[in-house]
Amino acid sequence: MRVAIAGAGNVGRSIAAELVENGHQVLLIDRDPRSIKTETVPEAEWLLADACELSSLEEAEIDSCDVAIAATGDDKVNLVVSLLAKTEFGVPRTVARVNHPKNEWLFNEVWGVDVAVSTPRLMSALVEEAVSVGDLVRLLTFHEGEANLVEMTLPDSSPQVGVRVGDIDWPGDVVLVAVIRDGHARPPDPDGTLETGDELLFVTAQDYEQELAEVLSPRGEIRSAPGAGAVRS
Repeated sequence: MRVAIAGAGNVGRSIAAELVENGHQVLLIDRDPRSIKTETVPEAEWLLADACELSSLEEAEIDSCDVAIAATGDDKVNLVVSLLAKTEFGVPRTVARVNHPKNEWLFNEVWGVDVAVSTPRLMSALVEEAVSVGDLVRLLTFHEGEANLVEMTLPDSSPQVGVRVGDIDWPGDVVLVAVIRDGHARPPDPDGTLETGDELLFVTAQDYEQELAEVLSPRGEIRSAPGAGAVRS
């Protein structure tokens, strides 16, 4: 997979290093000569250019990329890069960094953004996921399908502890996609049972989140699902 990353700061270089290590081809683009630190990710391609310029993206041959990542510290730049990559060059997948949560509403398909990553919201979701046993936590929002990825750590008081997965009547279009137990993720086994402390991952429409919480939590302990909205995909 070929990936272009606009912004060769600490965030961009970290992403590049991870992708290179996983065997992908990476191009880092930045207009600031001080950010061109080829020795930090020697396996990557580097381009000194303004990613907001069409000519720069043409030079980068971004139309041959599978993914474009806008990882600069400027939300305006990240929006422009995403829009150009998607609409002018037809990049199949765009990922944009959201620096300021107040701008998050802009990072959608109108601006060519497929996935918006907001660090404050992501950290908030991870904190809630770590401490909220018995609470439903929203981790991802898939805007095209109007569905969410939600998680709950099953409390010992849940009526579903010890129940066969195939016997549970999930509400609406709720789908159990994974069970994390003892640090290992596994697909749900219809013949298996749920255990206290299981981390359950579901894909569901937001309309069914409350019903799902009621299925998993004791009647007297139901709490509202936190709207973490960590990542928009």
